[in-house]
Amino acid sequence: MSNATGQTPGLRYPSNKKTIYDRNLNRSKNAELSRAAFAYLFVEMISYAQGRARDITGLEQQLNNQGYPLGIRLLDLLLSRSANPLASIRPTRILPLLQFIAQTLWRHLFGRPADALERSESDPGQYMLFDNEPLVNTYISLPREMTQLNCAAYVAGIIEGVCDGAGFATEGVSAHSVSEQEGESAAKALWPGKTVFLIKFKPEVLEREEILGRG
Repeated sequence: MSNATGQTPGLRYPSNKKTIYDRNLNRSKNAELSRAAFAYLFVEMISYAQGRARDITGLEQQLNNQGYPLGIRLLDLLLSRSANPLASIRPTRILPLLQFIAQTLWRHLFGRPADALERSESDPGQYMLFDNEPLVNTYISLPREMTQLNCAAYVAGIIEGVCDGAGFATEGVSAHSVSEQEGESAAKALWPGKTVFLIKFKPEVLEREEILGRG
């Protein structure tokens, strides 16, 4: 039933007769969140996850779980907002997917691309995405007993969500300190928070990749 103005009861329309559904999806794609607000919210997320974890491994898994659903939603959001029709097509190969993550996803989240993308020489199904200075670790002060914690596990969960949402199932995505992994003091001095995200795809994804490569 409509009222005298022809509007549905309970709905309020602005004077220009436009609602949120009339807004251009690209209108706010470059909007930035205050870093102070982000730092406050993220610290609260860590505190919440810490209360549900027994150790560092469990805490990182909790952060990963928090980021996973965001990754699934960001995949659809970024593809729908693309101004290039070709860029709105879901990736069908591993490399285009990882380039989408390293470029489009990273720019959307952090305002810049990832620093490097490499394929493991020992494991063809594993790829490494590098970030020299993860934003999620910038405002985190860890106690001595938790120095091995890498809060970028939250970003690893986002990556895993994007991969799964695109149909590229993984055996997990994890975040590791490069200085701890490689033991390079020089790298630690220049980029103390440098992180590598290890992405390992399941065998069926690699089989599909091989079949597509033959075609």
